[in-house]
Amino acid sequence: MGRRINKVKLFVNDNEKSQIVAKDLELELIKYGFKIVNRGYDLAISVGGDGSFLRMVKDTKFNDKIYYIGVNSGTLGFLQEIDIKDCVDFVKRLNSDKYKIEDISVQETKVITEDKIYYFDSLNEIVIRRNDFTTLKVPIYVDDELLENFTGDGILVSTSTGSTAYNMSFGGSIVYNTLNTLQITPIAPLNNKVFRTLVNSVLVPSNKVITIVPNKDNREMFIQIDGVNKVIDKVIKIETKIENKSIKCLRMNDFHFIKVINTKVLEK
Repeated sequence: MGRRINKVKLFVNDNEKSQIVAKDLELELIKYGFKIVNRGYDLAISVGGDGSFLRMVKDTKFNDKIYYIGVNSGTLGFLQEIDIKDCVDFVKRLNSDKYKIEDISVQETKVITEDKIYYFDSLNEIVIRRNDFTTLKVPIYVDDELLENFTGDGILVSTSTGSTAYNMSFGGSIVYNTLNTLQITPIAPLNNKVFRTLVNSVLVPSNKVITIVPNKDNREMFIQIDGVNKVIDKVIKIETKIENKSIKCLRMNDFHFIKVINTKVLEK
């Protein structure tokens, strides 16, 4: 268990269902003596789907001084631990300090261009493609050692947390969420007599830098960071890593990642 929580801020999706859930949750929190505030809060709660959680973390600049948790009023909700029907029980347990804290790694990406350097943080993944969506041909390095000369539609580099998101759609591995890894997952790789490309994902531990170098004839890249699209021209190289940054996610004491996989992926 971490420090005592007194002040809470809600980050609410703008759909009607989420607004109703948030109002009921707010009343329940106030009933137990929690203060609903807009600044100086101990706990940030998103109400919505996984997109709401990602927006909340981004809007708070991946703040490692507060706790994060989500209430799922969306569909699948891998990042949203609390189900709508469990909101009352959640507040009771929160009031009784029946929770634990998990440190979740933040992916740090640097995009170096001819004109400037861009910095991005992400919780789930980055996706790299050519902006014209033609075949991407790039060398991929891990700590300056050549992994492969990739040829295909694109490259996805996901965190352990993001392994159950877009990564899973491309056949990437599910990784336990507290492991500090990055996963390089190919998107429609070409593997034939002409092009020799890995068709499986590769796991890389923390403190290793993954570098992708665009071809000189086309440096206009389409880069997606946690679902937010960026088009960046004159890209010399892209570096991404898991190193020092993390956020603190509040979990109920009975939270178990394996149970989440079973419930969200397999259970009907």
